[in-house]
Amino acid sequence: MRHVLLAIAITAAPLIASAQEVKEVKFAAGNYGTMIEGQVTGQAYIDYRLGAGAGQKMFAELTPRDGGGTVYFNILPPGSDGLAIYNASIDGNSALIDLPEAGTYTIRVYLMGNDEDSGATVPFNLDLSIQ
Repeated sequence: MRHVLLAIAITAAPLIASAQEVKEVKFAAGNYGTMIEGQVTGQAYIDYRLGAGAGQKMFAELTPRDGGGTVYFNILPPGSDGLAIYNASIDGNSALIDLPEAGTYTIRVYLMGNDEDSGATVPFNLDLSIQ
């Protein structure tokens, strides 16, 4: 019985490690942007969700804090099943894009490579605005 419980615990550990967080982004009254401080660990990712209109521009810039590792983000359009309209690991950690449709966009923050594989925790700042 102990071996079965141990096997279940070992199997469940990666699921716990890669659990995601979803956070709604709201701008203060009169503002069109915000600075978000956070941290992401290993295979986990954090989804920041915010509403925007078609034709608006989204600015997003992600920087690691405190000499942390390397952190990336994707921008997912409304209704996306993971397909990104911007991928920072390819295009860089600063984006200014025209939004193609109205709805809720997701900025997914994640790690890759050794930081992801080793379970590193990387603190970051995410500068985000809609104009």
